[in-house]
Amino acid sequence: MELGLVGLGKMGGNMRERIRRAGHTVIGYDRNADLADVHSLEELVGKLSGPRVVWVMVPAGEPTQSTVDQLAELLEPGDVVVDGGNSRWTDDERHAEELAAKGIGFVDCGVSGGVWGLENGYALMYGGDAEHVAKVQPVFDALKPEGDFGSVHAGKVGAGHFAKMVHNGIEYAMMQAYAEGWELLEKVDSVTDVREVFRSWQQGTVIRSWLLDLAVNALDEDEHLQGLRGYAQDSGEGRWTVEAAIDNAVPLPAITASLFARFASRQEDSPQMKMIAALRNQFGGHAVEKK
Repeated sequence: MELGLVGLGKMGGNMRERIRRAGHTVIGYDRNADLADVHSLEELVGKLSGPRVVWVMVPAGEPTQSTVDQLAELLEPGDVVVDGGNSRWTDDERHAEELAAKGIGFVDCGVSGGVWGLENGYALMYGGDAEHVAKVQPVFDALKPEGDFGSVHAGKVGAGHFAKMVHNGIEYAMMQAYAEGWELLEKVDSVTDVREVFRSWQQGTVIRSWLLDLAVNALDEDEHLQGLRGYAQDSGEGRWTVEAAIDNAVPLPAITASLFARFASRQEDSPQMKMIAALRNQFGGHAVEKK
């Protein structure tokens, strides 16, 4: 089949290649002309035969909204837009309504796989009407990992990005657990080879995982991670997961704590800990450290 792909960065560029390897035609557009097959959205739409499928892989928020707005004016009834970025699920509902007014279908798709997806395949979670999903199915089949699993029609519009959001929230908590265990092992004198302890966990243990494999890779490159600053950004999905938990009265203590740990990593000198130190000094005479 033919696919228009908007956004050819680290994820989009590799996805274009994997889809082409499966025998499909991909026409890609990116603001970086060196990456693009065409020079505008208008040219991209013009080169596709109807009914068209255009997959959007641009940053969430205004870039996605602007792209959807432009496609709404360029596409025709029966065409389908797929948002494969990390959009918030509530945005999907708005995009679907906007496009439906013009007879254009909409599918939201959470994509996981990162820079490894080209070779290993991408885990896909998509939401939307069955008729719209069916038009995209050959592309889903090309992108997913080999085997029976790795993709799912999660439900109605918004379900794909909601599922990917929860996936990323779980990822936050898993990474935090590995990080805390690593720090404790590094701290004690009795453990003399933390990297090899992590490596030993890769086989036969209940905590083996791809994240653990990647942790070992990182330790092989820099055994004590001395070349890194202890600063971790968050891309939004962790916050949205916690907000959704509050809205639905679902307790998520591990995921919430892992998100807050990332916030703490950005503080050179914690204001909260200043107050804790001051209070301990006031009620117990405990020593404080002056700047």
